[in-house]
Amino acid sequence: MTRDHERTARHREVGAALSLLGPASLLMLLALVAPLALLFRASLNRFDPTELMISALTAENYLRFFADPFYWNVLITTIRVSIIVTVVCLILGLPMAWRLARTTSRWKSALVVLMVLPLFVGSTTRTAGWMILFARGGLLDSLTGLNLMFAEPAVIAGIIAINLPFTVLTLQSVFEGIDPRLEEAAASMGAAPSRAFRRVVLPLALPGIAIAAVLCFILCMNAFATPLLLGGPHFQMMAPLLFWAFGSDNNWPFAATIAFILMATTLLLTAAANHLIPRRYRG
Repeated sequence: MTRDHERTARHREVGAALSLLGPASLLMLLALVAPLALLFRASLNRFDPTELMISALTAENYLRFFADPFYWNVLITTIRVSIIVTVVCLILGLPMAWRLARTTSRWKSALVVLMVLPLFVGSTTRTAGWMILFARGGLLDSLTGLNLMFAEPAVIAGIIAINLPFTVLTLQSVFEGIDPRLEEAAASMGAAPSRAFRRVVLPLALPGIAIAAVLCFILCMNAFATPLLLGGPHFQMMAPLLFWAFGSDNNWPFAATIAFILMATTLLLTAAANHLIPRRYRG
Protein backbone atom coordinates (compact mmCIF):
# COMPACT_ATOMS: atom_id res chain seq x y z
CA MET A 1 0.00 0.00 0.00
CA THR A 2 2.86 2.29 0.80
CA ARG A 3 4.43 1.61 -2.59
CA ASP A 4 1.12 2.41 -4.30
CA HIS A 5 0.95 5.72 -2.46
CA GLU A 6 4.55 6.53 -3.43
CA ARG A 7 3.85 5.63 -7.05
CA THR A 8 0.71 7.76 -7.07
CA ALA A 9 2.55 10.70 -5.49
CA ARG A 10 5.34 10.35 -8.06
CA HIS A 11 2.84 10.32 -10.92
CA ARG A 12 1.22 13.44 -9.50
CA GLU A 13 4.59 15.20 -9.33
CA VAL A 14 5.36 14.24 -12.92
CA GLY A 15 1.93 15.43 -14.03
CA ALA A 16 2.36 18.72 -12.22
CA ALA A 17 5.80 19.21 -13.78
CA LEU A 18 4.46 18.46 -17.25
CA SER A 19 1.57 20.86 -16.77
CA LEU A 20 4.02 23.62 -15.86
CA LEU A 21 6.62 22.84 -18.53
CA GLY A 22 4.16 21.95 -21.26
CA PRO A 23 3.03 25.45 -22.33
CA ALA A 24 6.59 26.82 -22.34
CA SER A 25 7.88 23.79 -24.24
CA LEU A 26 5.10 24.09 -26.80
CA LEU A 27 5.80 27.79 -27.26
CA MET A 28 9.52 27.07 -27.69
CA LEU A 29 8.72 24.35 -30.20
CA LEU A 30 6.51 26.64 -32.26
CA ALA A 31 8.67 29.77 -32.01
CA LEU A 32 12.13 28.26 -32.41
CA VAL A 33 12.24 24.66 -33.56
CA ALA A 34 9.60 24.94 -36.27
CA PRO A 35 11.17 27.98 -38.02
CA LEU A 36 14.59 26.34 -37.85
CA ALA A 37 13.18 23.17 -39.39
CA LEU A 38 11.62 25.21 -42.20
CA LEU A 39 14.89 27.08 -42.68
CA PHE A 40 16.84 23.84 -42.92
CA ARG A 41 14.34 22.50 -45.42
CA ALA A 42 14.78 25.65 -47.50
CA SER A 43 18.57 25.17 -47.49
CA LEU A 44 18.10 21.89 -49.36
CA ASN A 45 16.16 23.50 -52.21
CA ARG A 46 17.52 24.74 -55.51
CA PHE A 47 17.72 28.34 -56.65
CA ASP A 48 16.37 29.52 -59.98
CA PRO A 49 16.67 33.16 -61.16
CA THR A 50 13.08 33.20 -62.37
CA GLU A 51 11.28 30.97 -59.85
CA LEU A 52 13.68 31.88 -56.98
CA MET A 53 13.27 28.58 -55.11
CA ILE A 54 12.60 25.11 -56.49
CA SER A 55 11.67 22.32 -54.10
CA ALA A 56 14.41 19.67 -53.96
CA LEU A 57 16.58 17.63 -51.64
CA THR A 58 20.13 18.54 -52.53
CA ALA A 59 23.32 19.49 -50.72
CA GLU A 60 24.63 21.65 -53.56
CA ASN A 61 24.27 24.85 -51.51
CA TYR A 62 26.50 23.47 -48.76
CA LEU A 63 28.96 22.17 -51.34
CA ARG A 64 29.03 25.59 -52.98
CA PHE A 65 29.87 27.27 -49.69
CA PHE A 66 32.70 24.94 -48.69
CA ALA A 67 34.13 24.66 -52.20
CA ASP A 68 34.50 28.41 -52.70
CA PRO A 69 37.56 30.05 -51.01
CA PHE A 70 35.67 33.35 -50.81
CA TYR A 71 33.07 31.97 -48.40
CA TRP A 72 35.76 30.17 -46.41
CA ASN A 73 37.60 33.48 -46.00
CA VAL A 74 34.40 35.18 -44.84
CA LEU A 75 33.84 32.47 -42.23
CA ILE A 76 37.46 32.63 -41.03
CA THR A 77 37.31 36.44 -40.87
CA THR A 78 34.13 36.25 -38.77
CA ILE A 79 35.72 33.78 -36.35
CA ARG A 80 38.93 35.81 -36.11
CA VAL A 81 37.13 39.08 -35.41
CA SER A 82 34.88 37.37 -32.85
CA ILE A 83 37.84 35.89 -30.98
CA ILE A 84 39.70 39.21 -30.94
CA VAL A 85 36.63 41.10 -29.73
CA THR A 86 35.93 38.51 -27.02
CA VAL A 87 39.51 38.58 -25.71
CA VAL A 88 39.65 42.39 -25.66
CA CYS A 89 36.24 42.65 -23.96
CA LEU A 90 37.39 40.23 -21.24
CA ILE A 91 40.67 42.09 -20.73
CA LEU A 92 38.87 45.43 -20.45
CA GLY A 93 35.78 44.12 -18.69
CA LEU A 94 37.36 42.07 -15.89
CA PRO A 95 38.91 44.98 -13.95
CA MET A 96 35.88 47.21 -14.59
CA ALA A 97 33.44 44.54 -13.41
CA TRP A 98 35.61 43.70 -10.41
CA ARG A 99 35.79 47.32 -9.36
CA LEU A 100 32.03 47.78 -9.77
CA ALA A 101 31.30 44.63 -7.78
CA ARG A 102 33.58 45.49 -4.87
CA THR A 103 33.02 49.25 -4.62
CA THR A 104 31.05 50.46 -1.61
CA SER A 105 30.82 54.05 -2.79
CA ARG A 106 27.46 55.80 -2.86
CA TRP A 107 28.17 56.45 -6.54
CA LYS A 108 27.95 52.75 -7.40
CA SER A 109 24.44 53.08 -8.79
CA ALA A 110 25.52 56.02 -10.93
CA LEU A 111 28.47 54.00 -12.26
CA VAL A 112 26.19 51.11 -13.17
CA VAL A 113 23.83 53.53 -14.93
CA LEU A 114 26.76 54.94 -16.90
CA MET A 115 27.67 51.40 -17.92
CA VAL A 116 24.10 50.63 -19.00
CA LEU A 117 23.52 54.00 -20.68
CA PRO A 118 25.08 53.04 -24.06
CA LEU A 119 22.58 50.19 -24.33
CA PHE A 120 19.77 52.77 -24.62
CA VAL A 121 21.24 53.87 -27.95
CA GLY A 122 20.83 51.56 -30.93
CA SER A 123 23.88 49.84 -32.35
CA THR A 124 23.32 51.50 -35.73
CA THR A 125 23.37 54.97 -34.13
CA ARG A 126 26.55 54.21 -32.22
CA THR A 127 28.13 52.80 -35.37
CA ALA A 128 27.31 56.04 -37.16
CA GLY A 129 29.33 57.86 -34.50
CA TRP A 130 32.29 55.58 -35.16
CA MET A 131 31.93 56.32 -38.88
CA ILE A 132 32.31 60.03 -38.18
CA LEU A 133 35.37 59.31 -36.05
CA PHE A 134 37.09 56.96 -38.52
CA ALA A 135 36.11 58.60 -41.83
CA ARG A 136 38.56 60.40 -44.07
CA GLY A 137 38.83 63.95 -42.74
CA GLY A 138 37.31 62.86 -39.44
CA LEU A 139 38.69 63.44 -35.96
CA LEU A 140 41.10 60.49 -35.98
CA ASP A 141 42.33 61.28 -39.48
CA SER A 142 42.85 64.94 -38.57
CA LEU A 143 44.81 64.18 -35.38
CA THR A 144 46.86 61.13 -36.37
CA GLY A 145 46.53 60.77 -40.13
CA LEU A 146 45.02 57.30 -39.72
CA ASN A 147 42.08 56.42 -41.91
CA LEU A 148 40.59 53.25 -40.45
CA MET A 149 37.27 53.44 -42.28
CA PHE A 150 36.32 50.30 -44.19
CA ALA A 151 39.02 48.26 -42.43
CA GLU A 152 39.04 45.42 -39.92
CA PRO A 153 40.33 47.51 -36.97
CA ALA A 154 37.34 49.84 -37.32
CA VAL A 155 34.94 46.88 -37.25
CA ILE A 156 36.67 45.43 -34.19
CA ALA A 157 36.55 48.76 -32.33
CA GLY A 158 32.87 49.25 -33.17
CA ILE A 159 31.85 45.77 -32.02
CA ILE A 160 33.90 46.09 -28.82
CA ALA A 161 32.04 49.30 -27.97
CA ILE A 162 28.73 47.46 -28.39
CA ASN A 163 29.65 44.22 -26.58
CA LEU A 164 31.68 45.63 -23.69
CA PRO A 165 28.67 46.72 -21.54
CA PHE A 166 27.15 43.23 -21.82
CA THR A 167 30.45 41.68 -20.78
CA VAL A 168 30.95 44.02 -17.82
CA LEU A 169 27.41 43.58 -16.49
CA THR A 170 27.66 39.79 -16.77
CA LEU A 171 31.02 39.71 -14.99
CA GLN A 172 29.82 42.11 -12.30
CA SER A 173 27.00 39.77 -11.32
CA VAL A 174 29.51 36.90 -11.20
CA PHE A 175 31.91 38.76 -8.88
CA GLU A 176 29.09 39.96 -6.64
CA GLY A 177 28.15 36.32 -6.07
CA ILE A 178 31.60 35.57 -4.61
CA ASP A 179 31.86 36.18 -0.85
CA PRO A 180 34.40 38.97 -0.15
CA ARG A 181 35.35 37.19 3.08
CA LEU A 182 37.24 34.64 0.98
CA GLU A 183 39.62 37.38 -0.14
CA GLU A 184 39.92 38.61 3.44
CA ALA A 185 40.80 35.09 4.55
CA ALA A 186 43.45 34.85 1.82
CA ALA A 187 44.86 38.24 2.86
CA SER A 188 44.99 37.14 6.51
CA MET A 189 47.15 34.20 5.42
CA GLY A 190 49.62 36.53 3.76
CA ALA A 191 48.41 36.42 0.15
CA ALA A 192 48.83 39.59 -1.88
CA PRO A 193 45.65 40.96 -3.52
CA SER A 194 46.81 39.84 -6.96
CA ARG A 195 47.55 36.33 -5.72
CA ALA A 196 44.27 36.13 -3.82
CA PHE A 197 42.44 37.10 -6.99
CA ARG A 198 44.37 34.60 -9.10
CA ARG A 199 44.19 31.66 -6.68
CA VAL A 200 40.82 32.20 -4.98
CA VAL A 201 38.51 34.48 -6.95
CA LEU A 202 39.40 33.54 -10.51
CA PRO A 203 38.74 29.79 -10.16
CA LEU A 204 35.35 30.53 -8.59
CA ALA A 205 34.50 33.08 -11.28
CA LEU A 206 35.74 31.00 -14.21
CA PRO A 207 32.34 29.50 -15.16
CA GLY A 208 30.79 32.98 -15.12
CA ILE A 209 33.69 34.38 -17.13
CA ALA A 210 33.09 31.62 -19.66
CA ILE A 211 29.42 32.64 -19.89
CA ALA A 212 30.42 36.28 -20.49
CA ALA A 213 32.89 35.16 -23.17
CA VAL A 214 30.28 32.99 -24.89
CA LEU A 215 27.75 35.84 -24.83
CA CYS A 216 30.27 38.25 -26.34
CA PHE A 217 31.38 35.70 -28.93
CA ILE A 218 27.83 34.92 -30.06
CA LEU A 219 26.95 38.61 -30.35
CA CYS A 220 30.03 39.21 -32.48
CA MET A 221 29.51 36.19 -34.72
CA ASN A 222 26.04 37.50 -35.55
CA ALA A 223 26.94 41.20 -35.80
CA PHE A 224 25.34 42.85 -38.82
CA ALA A 225 25.13 46.66 -38.75
CA THR A 226 28.67 47.33 -37.52
CA PRO A 227 30.51 45.17 -40.10
CA LEU A 228 28.23 46.48 -42.84
CA LEU A 229 28.72 50.18 -42.03
CA LEU A 230 32.31 50.22 -40.78
CA GLY A 231 33.67 47.43 -42.96
CA GLY A 232 32.21 48.58 -46.25
CA PRO A 233 31.71 46.42 -49.33
CA HIS A 234 35.25 44.96 -49.28
CA PHE A 235 35.11 43.62 -45.72
CA GLN A 236 32.77 40.68 -45.35
CA MET A 237 31.40 38.87 -42.32
CA MET A 238 28.77 36.16 -42.18
CA ALA A 239 25.73 38.21 -41.16
CA PRO A 240 26.09 40.84 -43.94
CA LEU A 241 26.79 37.99 -46.37
CA LEU A 242 23.56 36.33 -45.27
CA PHE A 243 21.66 39.57 -45.85
CA TRP A 244 23.22 39.92 -49.30
CA ALA A 245 22.24 36.38 -50.30
CA PHE A 246 18.69 36.81 -49.03
CA GLY A 247 17.92 40.42 -49.93
CA SER A 248 20.09 41.40 -52.87
CA ASP A 249 20.65 38.13 -54.70
CA ASN A 250 17.24 36.66 -53.72
CA ASN A 251 18.93 33.28 -53.33
CA TRP A 252 16.86 32.04 -50.44
CA PRO A 253 18.19 28.45 -50.37
CA PHE A 254 21.81 29.66 -50.22
CA ALA A 255 20.90 32.26 -47.59
CA ALA A 256 19.36 29.50 -45.47
CA THR A 257 22.56 27.49 -45.93
CA ILE A 258 24.69 30.41 -44.73
CA ALA A 259 22.41 30.82 -41.72
CA PHE A 260 22.79 27.18 -40.72
CA ILE A 261 26.55 27.18 -41.21
CA LEU A 262 26.77 30.30 -39.04
CA MET A 263 24.67 28.72 -36.29
CA ALA A 264 26.56 25.42 -36.43
CA THR A 265 29.96 27.14 -36.30
CA THR A 266 28.90 29.26 -33.34
CA LEU A 267 27.58 26.24 -31.44
CA LEU A 268 30.64 24.11 -32.16
CA LEU A 269 33.12 26.80 -31.12
CA THR A 270 31.08 27.53 -27.98
CA ALA A 271 31.06 23.84 -27.04
CA ALA A 272 34.80 23.61 -27.70
CA ALA A 273 35.45 26.63 -25.47
CA ASN A 274 33.40 25.02 -22.69
CA HIS A 275 35.65 21.95 -22.78
CA LEU A 276 38.71 24.14 -22.27
CA ILE A 277 37.47 24.95 -18.76
CA PRO A 278 38.75 22.41 -16.23
CA ARG A 279 35.99 20.08 -15.15
CA ARG A 280 36.35 20.99 -11.48
CA TYR A 281 35.53 24.64 -12.25
CA ARG A 282 32.31 24.01 -14.15
CA GLY A 283 29.15 25.01 -12.34
